[in-house]
Amino acid sequence: MAAVTTPCAGDLLRVGPEASVQFCRPILFRVIRVLDRTTYDGWMWLEGYQLNDKGDAVDRRAIFVQPAGLRVAPVPVAVGQPGRKRAPSRRVTA
Repeated sequence: MAAVTTPCAGDLLRVGPEASVQFCRPILFRVIRVLDRTTYDGWMWLEGYQLNDKGDAVDRRAIFVQPAGLRVAPVPVAVGQPGRKRAPSRRVTA
């Protein structure tokens, strides 16, 4: 996984202990935006969604991280195919 220097909206990240000790168990995180808050040098606030293994948002949160520890995450692969909706058949009656 490649390191991220400055995350952008839409980036999918793996946030683990390299980014902050609060993430001893890594999470998937979809960035909404980088928050403009005063922080310590080398740290930043990100707002976004924590994702589950399927890529579904499970929690919206703001996290305090070191960008040098963020990693680009692979896009989660959904298990199975979503159901295909069939259009109702049109019968012509005479």
